[in-house]
Amino acid sequence: MNRWFAPDALFDGQTLRHGVAIRTDGQRIIELSDNPPDATPLRGTLTPGFVDLQVNGGGGVMLNTSPTSDGIRAILAAHHRHGTVALMPTLITDYPDVLDTLADAVLTLHDERGFIGLHIEGPHIAPARRGTHCAGRIRPLDDRTFTSVSRLRAAGIIVMLTLAPEAATFAQIAQLTGLGVVVSLGHTDATAEEMHLAINAGATCGTHLFNAMSPMTGRAPGAVGALINSSCYTGIICDGHHVADEMVALAIRARPRPDRMFLVSDAMATVGGPDQFRLYEQTITLQGGRLVNADGNLAGAHTTQAEGVARLIGPVGVARETALRMAITTPAACIGRPDLAELAGRPLRDVIVLSPDFATHQPLTALLDVG
Repeated sequence: MNRWFAPDALFDGQTLRHGVAIRTDGQRIIELSDNPPDATPLRGTLTPGFVDLQVNGGGGVMLNTSPTSDGIRAILAAHHRHGTVALMPTLITDYPDVLDTLADAVLTLHDERGFIGLHIEGPHIAPARRGTHCAGRIRPLDDRTFTSVSRLRAAGIIVMLTLAPEAATFAQIAQLTGLGVVVSLGHTDATAEEMHLAINAGATCGTHLFNAMSPMTGRAPGAVGALINSSCYTGIICDGHHVADEMVALAIRARPRPDRMFLVSDAMATVGGPDQFRLYEQTITLQGGRLVNADGNLAGAHTTQAEGVARLIGPVGVARETALRMAITTPAACIGRPDLAELAGRPLRDVIVLSPDFATHQPLTALLDVG
């Protein structure tokens, strides 16, 4: 049965709107319109669920150690409970056989709820900027990766590949973009000039700005400065640990084009899982909200897109609709999926309602008491 519901506010993918209602058929949103008199009120802000392009794990599962369809489903389920309805499982630096196995699994998941593609972060990175990635598994871009990526793209799977310009030729970057791969620059010690050349070759994105890349200084812009000054889409972690809140705010203000910064969680297995996990034969432990390896260095993040949005609005101080665009609209645009930021025609299971202070959320289906 068609019914109208009127939230306090509604995010339509671009702006927060008031006085707008949705009409549903019990499965999907079929219309947006000015509030009719018979609409049922909903407390809070109605919005498409979050989009996350960098998710290493969740629910106690790491993609690197469970590169299977069941592993991906567990990660999807863990993050869906936190309002992220569309995500890219992310494989960090590993052996070629792991990527081959994962590609086989991904090819069976084309229509899986919440799965929007694969992010391959490494192994083609700079050893000096590897972060927690395993040094012994880093290698230059090679035919083995091209083969896996080509298989995925031939099947219509969206692929994001994080690499360092030092680990690939500019011709290879152009070849990847010719395949439709979203080339993202990260884990790099490149100069600003090298970054510009990689962008000119076709790279359109940057991976977790400020982290694992050459810093910006007064006389050397480095990878950080090059990305901030570019028109590339650029991800950033907003958990209070990876990047200072003041630097997140500065980077957002400094971009020459609006809506090029997007939020990523860089989440690990502890989201929705136990407080430690194994990676590269090491135990990674959650300590005071930080994930650290045996050396005490950061090893991914224990956060969600929902928490990132709340922090963007709170300590960082951005407008609510800007934060929502960073967690929904901009990552969707980055991978060519603007539909992920739309409400009309959207399944109800992909829509959430944020509390008035944006601190908590509920699935729309729970509020409407539908499956």
